Amino acid sequence: MLGDNMKKFGTAVILAGGKSTRMGFDKQLLKIDERRLIDNLRNKLNKVFDEIIVVTNKSEYYLGFSDKITKDIIVGKGPLSGIHVGLVEASSQYVYFVACDMPNISMEYIDYMMRKLDDIEVKACVTRYGEWIEPFNAFYSKDMIWDIEQHLLKGARSVNSLLDKLEVHYVPEKEARIYSPNWDMFLNLNTKEDLEDFLEIIGSENWGI
Repeated sequence: MLGDNMKKFGTAVILAGGKSTRMGFDKQLLKIDERRLIDNLRNKLNKVFDEIIVVTNKSEYYLGFSDKITKDIIVGKGPLSGIHVGLVEASSQYVYFVACDMPNISMEYIDYMMRKLDDIEVKACVTRYGEWIEPFNAFYSKDMIWDIEQHLLKGARSVNSLLDKLEVHYVPEKEARIYSPNWDMFLNLNTKEDLEDFLEIIGSENWGI
């Protein structure tokens, strides 16, 4: 439940702890037009959120950052490890989560989700994609911390199977496509092919690490 002095919204978490094996280099270092992708995310999110938290296993990449840099408390359990520590460290009740390789976040969609959460009391706001869900570009509540810990203690690691047990608001795909008709706000740059396709769309060939 919302504490007396805790803001309902205010924190965004960027998960940057993946292994990047399919890309062939650490995606945290990815630069497009000489600018790190994660810096673009931070600049966009800073316009809406008071606090940005970066969850990373490479804190040395972020020396001099004004944002909070942290690492997994429960190590080696995939995305739920990052969601867990992000919620523990966050200063707001609801926390926005995005991955560091998602270049196309929609500030309008973030605002839409916050307005939805103003009217209901749930533990998460997540978007459906057909029969699947999009676990990032989503909001999770600090009320989930215990649920995540119990889920991981039982040896489960799936975000989907955890959410199945909780009170969640699922945004229908049709509604989400109003904000992103081609679904690019959920794009992950997982492979070099993904990166090449993205560069072609934005009309750039300039990338590096």
